[in-house]
Amino acid sequence: MLLGKVTGSLWATRKDEKLNGSKFMLVKTWNMNLEQAEGLLVAADNAGAGVGDLVLITQGMAARISAENEGIPIDAMIVGVVDSVETNNSGSDENEYK
Repeated sequence: MLLGKVTGSLWATRKDEKLNGSKFMLVKTWNMNLEQAEGLLVAADNAGAGVGDLVLITQGMAARISAENEGIPIDAMIVGVVDSVETNNSGSDENEYK
């Protein structure tokens, strides 16, 4: 799974019909130090995420399983909105996101 922050929404009026009814969000991926990593991806949203939310993203077959349609042409799915994160990196001070 990936950790990311929703930065926007995406609308596409012309798309594969299997994608009809799907909500798409733009997500900047984060590393485990809660710093933005390089990368922006489009993820279907199964968790009701909004702009500014920290989210869990699954990719590949796990994303399609979450969509309950293994034939849907998606590669990334938002599967959770994160309430808080606590890390302790090699004994350093604790990082926290809320």
